[in-house]
Amino acid sequence: MYKVLLVDDEILVRKAIGKKLEWNQLGFELVGDCENGKDAIEFVKEHPVDVVLTDICMPHIDGMGLSKWLYENCPQTTIIIFSGYSDFEYAKQALQYKVAEYILKPVTAKELSEVLTRIRKKLDGERKQEQRLDTLSRAYRNYTKNESVIIGKALQRLVQGTQDTMQCLQELDEFGVRIEGSAFRVAAVDIDLYAEWKGGNEGELKKESALMAFVVENVSGEIVAEHHAGIAYRDSDNRICILFWTNRPNEFRREVEEICREIQENVYRAMKLCVSISIGCYVDTPDLLYQSYECAAEALKYRYSRGMGAIFDCEEKLCEADFKDLSGELKKIALAIRSGDKAKMEEHLDHIETWIRERMVGRNRAWGYLNRLLHVIHEMVRETDEAFTLPEDVISSVASAYSIKEAMKLVRQYAAKGMEARARSGQTSGERQAAMALDYIREHYGDSELGLNQICEYLNISTSRFSSIFKESTGMTFLEALSNIRMEKARQLLCQTTLKNYEIAEKVGFSDPHYFSIAFKKATGMTPKEYARENGR
Repeated sequence: MYKVLLVDDEILVRKAIGKKLEWNQLGFELVGDCENGKDAIEFVKEHPVDVVLTDICMPHIDGMGLSKWLYENCPQTTIIIFSGYSDFEYAKQALQYKVAEYILKPVTAKELSEVLTRIRKKLDGERKQEQRLDTLSRAYRNYTKNESVIIGKALQRLVQGTQDTMQCLQELDEFGVRIEGSAFRVAAVDIDLYAEWKGGNEGELKKESALMAFVVENVSGEIVAEHHAGIAYRDSDNRICILFWTNRPNEFRREVEEICREIQENVYRAMKLCVSISIGCYVDTPDLLYQSYECAAEALKYRYSRGMGAIFDCEEKLCEADFKDLSGELKKIALAIRSGDKAKMEEHLDHIETWIRERMVGRNRAWGYLNRLLHVIHEMVRETDEAFTLPEDVISSVASAYSIKEAMKLVRQYAAKGMEARARSGQTSGERQAAMALDYIREHYGDSELGLNQICEYLNISTSRFSSIFKESTGMTFLEALSNIRMEKARQLLCQTTLKNYEIAEKVGFSDPHYFSIAFKKATGMTPKEYARENGR
């Protein structure tokens, strides 16, 4: 039961609240009531309580004065204010003094019961947390005094190859640790997530890293010992390592993975901690253990793409990760943004995330591609909205994301904002498609086979619909636009190069040089030779 003190200057209010609430059923005990803040302070000094339920307007010391005193002298006490004042200044002070709930009068028994239920759940969580810390602290103090520390340090030197192998084995043998087998593997266990530990505050969680590692070491050690498969220890960086040994290497691989899965499940069940485990390569002698350890430590980097709670086996062959395979996705995403096709954009972003995850690409390589992706999105949106920016905080957030899942979530958010910005810019769907068609022509004008069907297939639109919106948006037909762009490129080549007419014809999409000359004269009033001569070639 949590102890509650009720503070209100109206005796009828105190009596009503005291009688109408089912205190015990809610998990509380009403241990006293006071008519002002001064009396409440004296009461708390003699009888510490878990919760203070107080009004604001009271003689001598009001509810805010009481809250301030509790905040400074009894920070562990939860404060609930109920008052007829809805003034913002009161609410602001309540936040300053870490008031848990601010309730406006009149308040019903049901409403107050709901508030107390929320408070009880919060207090239950805090109490469990304190009990966990107390248990761990006692166990950790005992741990640091016993021979496990000495054994762990000897194992670390053996596995990392920082001391003569025979010397390490002899030292371990003196403590009853005999490492025997024809094959050895080292696994590295890292804590990923403390989501339910102290509310997920990362700064506070890191302070408890030694205790967390101690829990993981104990769980790992017990399970490995039950399987007679090796020994677990904690290194100087609070990373848990497992040294496996066996005389049955062919059958042992599956058993090692099952042991690692069992460790993950038991650690989560015990402390709600999520861990990733990487299993190093097989080595056949203890003096090569450092190779297995280095392999395992390197494999933990794959957490970025595979996600938390994964098991990595260095004996597995990884897929080759060549980002050239994804080069086409950037163009597809650009096309989806230009056409305003959000579903297509999401489809291509999903494909990118899946590709990176399946190939277990590391953070640095993935960031190189994601950086290009962000800039493609930015450039596509700026075509219609020059005010659209790529903020530094977006870049840094994606670059520092813990996993590819988190990074892609941020990319999707930025892309969605970009799509909205393009939509707000006022360009119609038809105008966007016409602009995309012009871009396509500028990119493929050298293809003599370029025609209406090809461009409509690219835009996924019927020829009749395209012809209508293109003419409406540009004032030209498709053939007129194609001819204009080809003639523009031909004029540039005639002025800036020494290419022959037939070579220029081929470069701008004409398979017949004679027809090119006719089309050029029709467009400019001169033959290609006359145009080149007039422009000083």
